[in-house]
Amino acid sequence: MQCKLSKKCTKNAVLAGLLILIMLTAFPFIINQLVIKNTASAIIGEMRQEKEVSFLNEGQASFVNLNADCILVLGAGLKPDGTPNHMLEDRLEAALTLYKEGAAPKLLLTGDHGQDEYDEVNAMKNYMLDHEVPEEDIFLDHAGFSTYDSMYRAKAIFEVNTVIVVTQKYHQYRALYIAEEMGYKAYGICSDQRTYAGQQARDIREFLARNKDFFKALWKPQPAYLGDAIPISGSGLESWD
Repeated sequence: MQCKLSKKCTKNAVLAGLLILIMLTAFPFIINQLVIKNTASAIIGEMRQEKEVSFLNEGQASFVNLNADCILVLGAGLKPDGTPNHMLEDRLEAALTLYKEGAAPKLLLTGDHGQDEYDEVNAMKNYMLDHEVPEEDIFLDHAGFSTYDSMYRAKAIFEVNTVIVVTQKYHQYRALYIAEEMGYKAYGICSDQRTYAGQQARDIREFLARNKDFFKALWKPQPAYLGDAIPISGSGLESWD
């Protein structure tokens, strides 16, 4: 009798262990789908190779009703010569098109400027200046060290209430989810104007990043650096130093 009970207990323990293992394995996939599902409707358009914005919702004919404070461009890396890489160049081109179409009156360029020799934000700024965007309309977030930091600081430092986020589609879901959890409205315009090498590896990293930022958005830890408020309603020059 004791032997039978022991075997039954062992079997139950194995089944319980397998169930826990299945749940732990499935949990990251559930979070990933939750982030995508909760933000998919906030992706309203995409930038095509013809430099035209195509709205995904036929009822959305313009940006007028969005009342966006700014167009936010997330950093994506630089070439060895310090100029924007292909992904970042496409984001900047899409943002420039949106700005010229009157989607929002300001640009918020956010990226990594943690070291003197690596300066995403000024490379982004120079791109916009080369395309004749007025200086006062260009805001720089020098401490956008991660997507979480950038989206957190957009509200905490630049005091945005509504923003148009420009990045590639695979990255949009996480950025929009963080904005939602931070309490402001964000719409996504995807900037997939070409096929990017190494995308499969980026998709895997993004899967993990969605899980990481899901919990960060839940707990809301402060980013690596905060600072004084620089309202997006003012002059971008105040953010250049």
